[in-house]
Amino acid sequence: MYIFSFDFMQRAFIAGTAAAILTSTMGVFIVLRRMSLVGDTLSHASLAGVAFGMLFGFYPFYGALIFSVFAALLIEFIRGAFQKYAEVSLAVVMSGGMSLAVVLISLGKSFNADLFSYLFGSLVAVSPSDVRVITGVGLFIMISIGVLSRELFSITLDEEAARLSGIPVRAVNMYFTMLTALAVALSVRIVGTLLVSALMVIPAAVSLQTAKSFKAALFIAVGIALFSVVFGLYISFIWDLAPGGTIVLTAVAILIAVIFIKGVRNRWK
Repeated sequence: MYIFSFDFMQRAFIAGTAAAILTSTMGVFIVLRRMSLVGDTLSHASLAGVAFGMLFGFYPFYGALIFSVFAALLIEFIRGAFQKYAEVSLAVVMSGGMSLAVVLISLGKSFNADLFSYLFGSLVAVSPSDVRVITGVGLFIMISIGVLSRELFSITLDEEAARLSGIPVRAVNMYFTMLTALAVALSVRIVGTLLVSALMVIPAAVSLQTAKSFKAALFIAVGIALFSVVFGLYISFIWDLAPGGTIVLTAVAILIAVIFIKGVRNRWK
């Protein structure tokens, strides 16, 4: 375990563990609500925030946080205008976020090298301040999920029934989308803006293939995400690979293996 003798690897594992817990927990709710594209949408917005920070000279990580939260509010605003076509809000914000990112990147041609670490993740880029922000905000997100677990579970199962039972569905949805935005932005340093949504969706997909209850789905998703992050970071360090891609490929391999094994078992029944 000599890799832990390096300070940057210690920071990477701490940040990666926090990112895994956050994204996988949020991912179960998101996948069950058939909103898997939310992660992609918010990650595109976070890329625009990274480019904005680089262009105007402040820390890009904070730009990702700000732009992701703003995108979450915009999603809920547009959803209110297209209640029967909720996916419209995701398409608009995703295309708008990516377009803004492209424009900002074209204006700041000199920061392409730094941008690469935000696109695909980086082991050495995680600073001590990043770790403090990720763990602090991550703890806030998990406490919020714990406090709102009953409301989120009810809305996930049946939004209309939750509304009739007195749950403020729109307010909870907006708050949950903002929490998702924060989780996406916090994971950018390890996984990268282009791949963070995969870490949110794939562990949840594995859990839905194997779990028999909602609580089991949460535990399995977190376990798969943690294994993918730890194994992916280790392999990326040993072979000098992009950590984001290695982590996501690990998760994809697990999902394919689970689907294959489940298919074989069903065939032999």
